[in-house]
This record gives sequence, C-alpha cells and structure tokens, in this order.
Amino acid sequence: MNPAISLLIIGVAVLFILGIKLLSSPKTARKGNLVAAAGMLIALISLHKPGGEYVWAQGWSFNYTLILVGTLIGMGLGAAGAYSVKMTAMPQMVALFNGLGGGAAALVAGLGFLKGIQALTGLSRFIAVSMLFATLIGSLSFSGSIIAYLKLQGKFEKPLTFPGQNILNGLALIVIVGLCGWLSGPVAGGGAVIAFDIMFCLALLFGIAMVMPIGGADMPVVISLLNSFTGLAVAADGFAINNLAMVVAGTLVGSSGTLLTLLMCQAMNRPITNVLFGAFGSSGSSAATASKVGLAVKPIQADEAALLLSYAQQVVIVPGYGMAVAQAQHQVRELSEELGARGVEVRFAIHPVAGRMPGHMNVLLAEADVPYDQLCEMEAINPGMERVDVCLVIGANDVVNPAAREDKSSPIYGMPIIEADHAKAVIVMKRSMAAGFAGIENHLFYKDNTRMLFGDAKASLNALVAQVRAG
Repeated sequence: MNPAISLLIIGVAVLFILGIKLLSSPKTARKGNLVAAAGMLIALISLHKPGGEYVWAQGWSFNYTLILVGTLIGMGLGAAGAYSVKMTAMPQMVALFNGLGGGAAALVAGLGFLKGIQALTGLSRFIAVSMLFATLIGSLSFSGSIIAYLKLQGKFEKPLTFPGQNILNGLALIVIVGLCGWLSGPVAGGGAVIAFDIMFCLALLFGIAMVMPIGGADMPVVISLLNSFTGLAVAADGFAINNLAMVVAGTLVGSSGTLLTLLMCQAMNRPITNVLFGAFGSSGSSAATASKVGLAVKPIQADEAALLLSYAQQVVIVPGYGMAVAQAQHQVRELSEELGARGVEVRFAIHPVAGRMPGHMNVLLAEADVPYDQLCEMEAINPGMERVDVCLVIGANDVVNPAAREDKSSPIYGMPIIEADHAKAVIVMKRSMAAGFAGIENHLFYKDNTRMLFGDAKASLNALVAQVRAG
C-alpha cells in the first residue's frame, strides 16, 4: 500500500477514536461529531485501489460523479433531518439512519458478491465469507431498524408473538447460515444467484421477525444492538473491498455498540437473551397491576408543590420520556435556576435506560443548557436519596418503580432503579395514571410520601416556576 495512504488511514483511525471519546460528554459531544466527520471526509478523499494508488489519480469518471452526487444528497438529507426532527423523535431518526447504514453495507457486499461469482476468476473463500457476512448482518440491521423505528413511532409498541415463534426463527437462521456456507464455496452460475437472492430475502425477513416480538420498552437496547450489527457489516465490507478505513470505523461502531448493549442490559438486570426472546412489555407482563387496585393516590396542586420545593435544602429531579414528549426541558432548567437562586441544591438523576435511546435525557438537558455537573448517574444519586427533601419525577415511570425491589412477580424485579421513594417527599408529574412504556403499574404512585401533580409537564412546570418566583 502507498505509504501516504497508510498514514492517512492511521490518521482517520485516530480521528474516529478521538471523536468517540469526545462524545462521552455533552460538553464535547458537538466537537466529537465534527472530529469524526472530518475523519470520514479524509477517508473518502483517500479512496484507493487494492494496488495502493488513489482512485482519483486516474481521472474523473461517471462512477466518481455518482459518488459526489450521492454524497451531496446524503449530506442534504442528513442536515434537513437534523434540523427538522424534534428532540422527542431523535430515537426514531437514530433507528432510521442506522437502518440505512446497514442497508448500504448489505448492498455494497451483495453487489460485490454477485459480481465476483459471475467473474471467471471467482472469489477467495475469505472475501466470499466477508461479503456474505456483511450482506446477512447489514440486511438484518436494515429491516430490524425499520421495525424499531415503527415501534418507537407507536405503530405497534406491544410485542407480536405466537407459539413456536423462536423455533421458527431458529429454523430460518439455520437455512440462512446453510445457504451462506454453500455460497462461500466454489460456486457459480444461476443457481448461486438464486441461492443468494433467497438468503438475502430471508435475512430481511429474519430482521423483522427478530424485532417484532420485542416490547417497546426494550427498544433502546435493540437500537444499540442493531447499531453494532451495522458496524460489523461495514467492517466486513472493508475486508471485502480492501478498505482499511471501513474496517476501522466498522470495528469501532460494532465494539462500542456491543458494549453499550451489554451495559444497558446490566442496568436492567436482564440478560440480552431475555431482551431478544422474552417479549418484555406484553399484555401478560403487568403482574404488578392487580396488587394496587383499590389504593388511592394523593394529588397535589402547583402552589403546594412550589412551597415544598422552595423550602427544601436538597432537590433531585428525575427526567423521563414524559418530559421529552412535552418538550419541557427548558422549563426544567428555569425551575432549577429559580430554586438555585433560593439556595436550594438541585441535581438531576439520570437512569441509563431513561427515554427511548441511550443518553436521551442527557441530550435533552444539554440542549436546555443544564450544567453538566448537575447531572448524576443512578449509582451516585441513590446512596444519598434519604437525605433529599423533595424528589421531583417528571414523566419517568419504570426507572423509578419500586416494584423492581419489592415485587418478585414483577417483570422488572431486580432491575436497578433510581430510588425516588427513599426521599422525604416525592412529587410525580404525569398526565394520567397510565402505565409506563413497560406496561406495568408503578408502586411509587401509592407510597405515603408521594404526591401526584397531574397535567401537561410543560404547563405544570411553568406554574411551578411562577409560584416559586412569586414566593
């Protein structure tokens, strides 16, 4: 390989790694995006042939025109999406973009494979396996991400299951792997093309079948897992077409996505197999509901809640998806500033799986300019929760549900939660008594120290801010 290209690839790898590192903090996340984008631009400019020479050195061609047109269209669509999509719909956009990445990787590998088996020289076993792997994983990620997008849109949040579903999926996977094994050998002709087409279609169907039985509450984990699949597909593409930049980028995405998936499963105290095959969130998973029938909740008005907050010494705010739906993050910041001006210590408790994607609450609060040092992870906030005067829960549900600690029959039993019920007083802001995304009832609502402030989160927070200012 040309030494200049080798140095460029090393530089691209460094920029990708540095970009991911910067993404670990809201303070530097924007810079991290720019650094990683710069790495991708350099990778595009340094396109080379297997011999090591730059592809651009051969003069302009129709293919390079297509690359330029595709790049400009993609940049335009990406920018339009980023500016037009609401923060509440960001998880859907992430799922959709990830699916498109997986689909692109599958198309690159699939077309390369079909071209290779029709050539007289054929494909080496390693290249054929790489292309087939990328086609399988990429197409699975594409169709699975589309279903995840639709679930996040609320089209069908509940799992779709039927008897023998896992067995049927397993048989389909065996057929897919068997076809891939046969195609990776010395085959050619129309039979191989037909077998490849069948494998490709089955992989798309398997992606749908894999995600449909998974409940809406597990979509953050699914998105992270499918993101890692897309990364692995891109890495396999890199091996197949001898592009080290794709190998580096795909490996980074695949490994980081896998690690994030495992960390989220750990945060829910559930193995990944339970997420994929447990149909969590189905209608039969609300065992905790019946135990609270007949118990009454204790409502509170905005002026009473403002009084409690104003005279507290420590306040912990637990944001959830309800805050995102109401787009109330700016009102949350105003309330924290008003309380801070009165000498109240305000912190935000962030659960790892709050919202509809990893880091959803962090992104919303960062958008509202909430100081990052006020954001606390669950492990940091729980030990001191008993000293907290008021815990204000805004639209969060499952991540503060004491059933995870108290009810062994609950589907979320054993899941680490933010122990809001240990605070001296709890104020829960909700529109209604509807169950959370997991479809189970929240024991917190019936605790003696809990008060319910019903209404739209933005309107309720505006009322709280006005009352605190007036006091």
